[in-house]
Amino acid sequence: MPGDVMVWSLIRRLRPAPGLPVPGRCGPDRHVLATGRLLLFTPRHRLDVAAALAACADPEAQRWLGTQADRIVPDPAVRRVLLGWRPAGDDGRRVPRELAEPFVPDGTGALFLVCVRRSDLSYAGGLELDPRTGELGGWLAPGCRGRGLGAELFGAGLALAHTHLGLATVRAGAEPGNTASRRALTRAGLVPDRGPDRHALPDGRVIEAVWHRHDTPAPSRCR
Repeated sequence: MPGDVMVWSLIRRLRPAPGLPVPGRCGPDRHVLATGRLLLFTPRHRLDVAAALAACADPEAQRWLGTQADRIVPDPAVRRVLLGWRPAGDDGRRVPRELAEPFVPDGTGALFLVCVRRSDLSYAGGLELDPRTGELGGWLAPGCRGRGLGAELFGAGLALAHTHLGLATVRAGAEPGNTASRRALTRAGLVPDRGPDRHALPDGRVIEAVWHRHDTPAPSRCR
């Protein structure tokens, strides 16, 4: 009996909040994964996308990411409002109509997952993975940085690639001076790899780059 109680308690702690996607229940062009503290899923509404982009629009993040101008949320006040919401409909508030519209993946290009903290459902960041090249990238919201969540974020990216998309190899680049990102990649299990020593960011800036890699001998796909 004590063992059964312990297992049931663990299941209850790991269960996602009501209304959110459930890990292990992926659909066409839609994926959901969980780590100890994070839940990652294909956006369901435009709010998910807007909040994930707001999480990386601050100058500190853009120093490394170089996101295209049309994807940045420039106003800090707007970013705070977006990050103050919870995934559409899951905190009882009515979401503005334009942000409540469904997000429909187009099935081409990089996969994008929004990330929320499981403890309070706050938006925590985003993850991108290109299934054609196996290149992985991700970011955390300002309030989620410096807490060891980067390793969980990139670990989820490896799981997405290796056990959902059937990719044997994942690669990720970082600027040499971005020690937080490089540390998170290493803690997630990626190892140094060879690659181009210069990398062009989406906004056109060219930066120095170091590369990391992770391989699995038995990739698989989710149902």
